[in-house]
Amino acid sequence: VVRTGKRAGIPVGDGFKGRIVDALGAPIDGAGPIKEEGYRPIEQPAPSIVDRQSVGVPMETGILAIDSMFPIGRGQRELIIGDRQTGKTSIAIDAILNQKGKDVVCIYVAIGQKASTIAKAGRNPEEERCHGLHHYRIRNRQRSCTSTVHRTLFRYRTG
Repeated sequence: VVRTGKRAGIPVGDGFKGRIVDALGAPIDGAGPIKEEGYRPIEQPAPSIVDRQSVGVPMETGILAIDSMFPIGRGQRELIIGDRQTGKTSIAIDAILNQKGKDVVCIYVAIGQKASTIAKAGRNPEEERCHGLHHYRIRNRQRSCTSTVHRTLFRYRTG
């Protein structure tokens, strides 16, 4: 271990759209390196309540039960939890597909999922082009065997 004097951070930029990356932003989809446009510290002070923008624009998921009973504000992070085989991934993918043609970037983070499950979630490049997913989605994948440090970093990756 060597001290660099830099704060821990992640690369950022439009090159990440449509790619699968790990918690540190390294590509793991086999599509080559990603052109990064900047570097963002993982930990940074949260903006004060006064500095935060109010959430006034809904993000329509396309799922009537969610949109009518539990509207999601555009720009908010959402956690989908539940038992196994209850459709959590399907809800997330349906919500992402519903954002096609809208000015929204979706980041799908899968923690502890099997690689095969993530691969099924729109991994086919032709399918992604058909839906236009590669223009507005970034996927972070973390296998269940990933280190605890990487699991912790996933919380900050989407912030």
